[in-house]
Amino acid sequence: MHHIPRNSVRLLLVVLLLAASTARADDTRIFREGRFDQGELKYINGLPVLSVSGTPEEIGRQKAVLTADVVQKLAAYPRLLLERSNHKDHLSKYLEISKVLVRQLPADYRTEMRSFAEQSGVDRDLGILANTLTDMYRGSVSCSSLIVSPERSATGGPLFGRNLDFYTFGLLDKYSLVAVHRPKGKHAFAAIGFPGLFGCLSGMNDAGLALAVHEVILSHDGAPSFNPKGMPYTFCFRQMLEQCTTIEEAEKLLRATPRTTLLSLALCDRRHSVVLEMTPNSVVTRRGSEGICACTNHFRTDELAVLPWCNRYRKLIQSRKLDDLDIADVAKKLHEVNMGRLTVQTMIFEPATLKLHLAIGSCPSSALPLRLLELKPLLAP
Repeated sequence: MHHIPRNSVRLLLVVLLLAASTARADDTRIFREGRFDQGELKYINGLPVLSVSGTPEEIGRQKAVLTADVVQKLAAYPRLLLERSNHKDHLSKYLEISKVLVRQLPADYRTEMRSFAEQSGVDRDLGILANTLTDMYRGSVSCSSLIVSPERSATGGPLFGRNLDFYTFGLLDKYSLVAVHRPKGKHAFAAIGFPGLFGCLSGMNDAGLALAVHEVILSHDGAPSFNPKGMPYTFCFRQMLEQCTTIEEAEKLLRATPRTTLLSLALCDRRHSVVLEMTPNSVVTRRGSEGICACTNHFRTDELAVLPWCNRYRKLIQSRKLDDLDIADVAKKLHEVNMGRLTVQTMIFEPATLKLHLAIGSCPSSALPLRLLELKPLLAP
């Protein structure tokens, strides 16, 4: 029997321990990497990234093959949300209304969802509900955004920071996903959301147009809190990213689209930023000042404002007192306004360079390190 040097034994043990550690790390990954047709799901810098391309039918199938196993685990979330908020008895009502709402979607989106359901076997009615429930249900109203204009940014380009706050129930915080879409004949875009979500809550397209939605519960214009004849808002915002390159184009599209509920939409392109305050009756534009534009969950324009005081907003606009802000400054401000267990995603967009800095995995996400994702190569044809 050959004698093995002690140093070699130690080296072998280190290699085995590293391999075991790597295996354990891979085992903790929620998503399974893979390819199908033109689609791919892989981890980039520790972030799960789904890339899909082609026609609506093709995109639906790619999403189904690559994410259906995880979507099945999330299928219980709409029921869980309603149960925890004492709305369990409204489930059948919401299901019926969601079927009406989905008929008001553009044909491409209905086709993509149908293709997904047929390929995945996921309950189609629950899928429709999951994608329209926030139009009907007023949940956590705690999201925050801070946009820094180019002249106040240390990078020379705009910085768009955003916390997404919502009830996770120990479930959603594990399943954040960056979904890169390259739909045929439209702008490519990246949506930061969850598997099974076909619209957009936060995202940026290949032209550098970025957006983030904030729920609102009170309006001065007398509009209803829900309009069943409107277009489900996450799909409306996806349509903006697919069709628009500037704030002006996005605002024109929004004004021409029937709206379901009360929302503020923070918008930023490569040069400018605004907040569009919207109800089923109105769209009012609000601009920032001193190079800072902030948004929380209260209308602030004279036409729509009701009780606009918000401590998170006050903290965000204190950024006006700072010198040129960099990524670290925006991240610090987002952490100052985190909502604890509700803060599920923290992100900073750089529209001029198509970069995304994202923190996901546990709450509050603002306490986690931001990971860089270069979107430019992912959004390329």
